[in-house]
Amino acid sequence: MFKTKLLISLLISFIFLSCTKDTLDREVTKYSLGYIGGEYDGLILKNLLKSDLSNFMAYDDNSNFRIEASISHSSELFISNVDNTSDRMKVKSKMSAKVVNLRFKCDTQTFEEEVTQFYLFADTDRYISNSVAEKKIREESTEILVRNFINKVLNTENKCKKTQ
Repeated sequence: MFKTKLLISLLISFIFLSCTKDTLDREVTKYSLGYIGGEYDGLILKNLLKSDLSNFMAYDDNSNFRIEASISHSSELFISNVDNTSDRMKVKSKMSAKVVNLRFKCDTQTFEEEVTQFYLFADTDRYISNSVAEKKIREESTEILVRNFINKVLNTENKCKKTQ
């Protein structure tokens, strides 16, 4: 008798659970990617943008909203103060992007941001640590800039901006 009551209550709970619908009906604007310049750094930028947009279910090759972006990196010797015994290299990464509405042929969003990081510079060319550090900083800076861009794009409404 106990097993029968338990099975009946289990069947009733399955019926109630099957009637509920738990889907994510959130309207997510889809974006496509246009040409992204910058050689190797541009390839990394494109892959990160595509990956992050896909993770948020916001990537579609046939979308009316196209992202056109570019990234550049520059490095220069940085001297923090006179007493400092170690040289530092400052790596500045700059990403600029815009979202273009292909249907109305207008810009809906623009993004421009810079990230600066430092690393200790070895004085000789025999060490590969300088090039490895700079490459790693470039990749990390690109990830930071893409994350900031995706957060801005997904949380902003796509309205055409008036051109002057």
